[in-house]
Amino acid sequence: MTTSETGNKPRKMHADQADIDEALVRRLIDGQFPQWSGLPLELVDSPGTVNALYRLGDAMVVRLPLRAGSDEEVESEFAWLPRLAGQLPVPIPAPLAKGAPAEGYAWPWSVYRWLDGTTPAAGAVGKPLELAADLAGFITALRRIDTAGAPHCGRGGPLGPRDEATRTALGRLTDVIDTEAAATVWQQALDAPGYDGPDRWMHGDLQPGNLLVEDGRLAAVIDFGLVGIGDPTVDLITAWYVLPAEARPAFRSAVGADEASWVRGRGLALSIALLELSYYRETNPRMAATARHVIGEVLADSETSSDA
Repeated sequence: MTTSETGNKPRKMHADQADIDEALVRRLIDGQFPQWSGLPLELVDSPGTVNALYRLGDAMVVRLPLRAGSDEEVESEFAWLPRLAGQLPVPIPAPLAKGAPAEGYAWPWSVYRWLDGTTPAAGAVGKPLELAADLAGFITALRRIDTAGAPHCGRGGPLGPRDEATRTALGRLTDVIDTEAAATVWQQALDAPGYDGPDRWMHGDLQPGNLLVEDGRLAAVIDFGLVGIGDPTVDLITAWYVLPAEARPAFRSAVGADEASWVRGRGLALSIALLELSYYRETNPRMAATARHVIGEVLADSETSSDA
């Protein structure tokens, strides 16, 4: 992660977004964790849309939900990250402290250990085959973890409930993308056989902004707000969000995705990207650019598959 050079407030993306700035975060730290008073504090340059991130000193990061509802993710991460950490091949966030609402800020917030690395650019990674193997290794390890008592992932179910929102997003993007081709790919995903295996753990959002790389290899996975169990197909979205086309076959083989899973995963990547582009095209240029890239990769991949 890197710190921001553009100011001390996160970009405005939501109508109901909390008003957060460095002064507020400083007051929260000083009031609840005085042992960290005086440490440098700087906004992190993140494409994320759920939390504001501030680096605290050299070894910590403060995360504050931007809107109501996402504060529930704080509880989930504090409960489950320590249990998952020792069973995964790369570092994940380590919760250090949970803050309470105060100073006019309405929700729980948190402090985590800082993890080094940079977020990869979508489809433009330095060592695609090595990163494909790393991502498959992470997903495979996560799926092997015992699911007893685990929460359900909101993206870990059938695709049908996403249909209305996906088609609404398509209707808003008729002047931006090839919506006819996108609708065909989405319908293919809906028509694919559903998942009939046991519930498995999944991260739920393996996008570039939630990965850290060093020297082209996976260095850490962050932002586990959606972590849970169910149909683990959603973690396949990283094939289109992160990897270039030439690395996808190796990733698919390493993660053991059958045809139905691959088609559903491609459809999920498309659906998520359509909703992101529709919502963030004016308010988050980095997120919108990533979504455009994903949509292009999915449509090209589908066309190639049809020609095979």
